[in-house]
Amino acid sequence: MGSLGKLRRGSEATVILLLTMFSLFLLGIVAVIDYFLDLDFFPFGLVVLVLVCVGFIFLQWLISPAIVRWAAHIKYYIQRQDNPWLYDTVKNLAAKAQVPMPKVAVIEDPTPNAFVFGRTISSSELVLHSGLLERLNKQEIEGVIAHEIGHLRHGDVITMTLVSAIPIVAYIIARGGLVMIRASSGGRSSKDKGGAIAAALAVALISYFVYFITQLLVLHLSRTREYYADAYSAAATGSPRYLRSALVKIAYGLSLTPAEKEPSGLRAFFIGDPVKASEDAALLKDKMAEYDLNRDGEIDEFELRKAMEHEAKSHWTKANELFATHPPTYKRILMLEELEEEFNKGRLPDNIYQYA
Repeated sequence: MGSLGKLRRGSEATVILLLTMFSLFLLGIVAVIDYFLDLDFFPFGLVVLVLVCVGFIFLQWLISPAIVRWAAHIKYYIQRQDNPWLYDTVKNLAAKAQVPMPKVAVIEDPTPNAFVFGRTISSSELVLHSGLLERLNKQEIEGVIAHEIGHLRHGDVITMTLVSAIPIVAYIIARGGLVMIRASSGGRSSKDKGGAIAAALAVALISYFVYFITQLLVLHLSRTREYYADAYSAAATGSPRYLRSALVKIAYGLSLTPAEKEPSGLRAFFIGDPVKASEDAALLKDKMAEYDLNRDGEIDEFELRKAMEHEAKSHWTKANELFATHPPTYKRILMLEELEEEFNKGRLPDNIYQYA
């Protein structure tokens, strides 16, 4: 229960930090223009800048589902007669999560993966790769579907679409600052030219800095939401073991597919990152061998505690994760192991899914 609350609070704090930083960023841009060009840009300029940025974010939210459908080559949505078990599983898990049932598409792709997306929760779509249905058993598939339904329950399809636009806006403004520097070399007086170049340079530097920091925050939020969806899957199915074994198969299955064949633009949507699959699978193998001290194929309570203590001290691992869209698979498995220990000891209520 405590870990679930920590995940939720961490996500909320990251979103608040992103919005606060973006607000200060826009205010700073206006202040820089005012200072160097003396244009009396405030408050009218701030209103215009905010409207332009909000318009861009709204446009991304509006068109992103069409882009995802095109990138994923979605052509058909299954009905109950096509696959009664799959359709009913999605329907039942959606009802349990108290969210509308998403449209379900199965696309021909040998990699074991799945993702959910949508403009709103009520218009969301769940996509499963054929490789996932072929390589995983029904319990594991249920665990994966519950993970994706968890993203809907937590509103991730909306949250991630909106916050991911923030670093893009900062990057566009940064590039605009560089364009302004080149444009300022025209036939102006040296005084006006110097002020314009200084303003453009300050805007570019501030924007690149904000782009870098907000991108790290968005990636952190993405990793947190994956943990949170994993926790929901464990709670909704009543068995963390289902998703745990599914993640192992997904990690190794993805590692067999060359990363360049994957649509990397969709990597943040997937339950497993295809771009870093080989590295993730190798890390998973090494870590599980390291932590399974008695070599029985399971991580017991003592081994789990030692693993958690070790990872808490590993600064290199934390630094290596900063630029990843997903947590390492072994860390997701350790968290699921921790939840299973709590389930087995009766520390969690039967309706735990309501808290996830």
